[in-house]
Amino acid sequence: MTAYLNALGLICALGNNKTEVARRLFAGDDSGMVDENDWVPGRRLPVGAVHDVLPQIPPELGQQSSRNNQLLLAAALQIKDDIQQAIERYGRSRIGVILGTSTSGIDEASRGIAMYLREQRFPCDYDYQQQELSAPANFLAAWLQLSGPAYVISTACTSSARALLSARRLLDMGVCDAVLCGGVDTLCKLTLNGFSALEAVSEQRCNPFSRNRNGINIGEAAVLYLMTPEASGATSIALLGAGASSDAHHISAPEPSGRGARQAMQKALNNAGLHAEQIDYLNLHGTATQHNDAMESFAVQAIFPDGVPCSSTKPMSGHTLGAAGALEAAFCWLSLAPENTQQALPPHLWDGEADSQLPALKWVEPGQRLLHTRPRRLMSNSFAFGGNNVSLIIGDAP
Repeated sequence: MTAYLNALGLICALGNNKTEVARRLFAGDDSGMVDENDWVPGRRLPVGAVHDVLPQIPPELGQQSSRNNQLLLAAALQIKDDIQQAIERYGRSRIGVILGTSTSGIDEASRGIAMYLREQRFPCDYDYQQQELSAPANFLAAWLQLSGPAYVISTACTSSARALLSARRLLDMGVCDAVLCGGVDTLCKLTLNGFSALEAVSEQRCNPFSRNRNGINIGEAAVLYLMTPEASGATSIALLGAGASSDAHHISAPEPSGRGARQAMQKALNNAGLHAEQIDYLNLHGTATQHNDAMESFAVQAIFPDGVPCSSTKPMSGHTLGAAGALEAAFCWLSLAPENTQQALPPHLWDGEADSQLPALKWVEPGQRLLHTRPRRLMSNSFAFGGNNVSLIIGDAP
């Protein structure tokens, strides 16, 4: 069954709402990536941070107070009218919440534990519920007083892409009539130090698919869709297909040939009833690590032997980890939105120095546009630790 993404709220380094994000995304504006020196000792790193003031968690939900939930609340408030209409139409018991995250409230937990180790007491505002992986879904369901299924998926960098798959499954099974789905992840010292220990973090703006690439930049984001089985208005954009695989090659390194990535992309095409040549644009996972970019290049060449316009958007947003799948699907959503009257595509930002060891891909240049034909179909890739792979196809509502 086709599922429709009838509303979108988002916040990330590119902006605090979809209008800001779209303007800077299509302009290739990477000014949201700012060097900061207080995340990893002895290193100054570019990060994709949200610097605007975030909404406060309501006092009655104070035990759920975390920056992660504040980011999520900022995205939810953008589509609150759409959510309220869904509540009135379907009822609170028929609306689900499925989100992806990898950090939840771990930053608050880290500070709380540090205080406990120093002073043998936790801060007065510490609550274990802040750090549970289920916290974002629990918080959103409680804030909206929803009683449908509410849970979190945590599969590292595919978490929120998988949340969209699971949301569609709840609609397919008739368990829900609408699902709030997406993802949220916050910058925190744990993840930045962890990726730094893996020697995977770059001290410059990340440089995907270049011969000079040397690692990722990390960002934060919240993305929330209202998914329903029916189209609603001019902005209805569909999740046409989705594919997932788990090659289990290694706990952190991708399978070198791209076998699992190929499987996910082909499954998404099959699920959508499409052929590769019908895809108009591909948002690459494109982390700018040596191994990820190599395997993804091989996988894309295998699925798209005639090429496909593609780009990595991580130099503009940072790698938002558990939110990345939903965020980059949102970039496809914005490319299809009626407000994008120029049919602009996200450009590929890099130094232009190709890696001769990798297949040549068809990079989206600044100012490049979608063809003025319908239906338009865009694919987004997400790959994660443990060989966890997801591809989504977003398109014009049938």
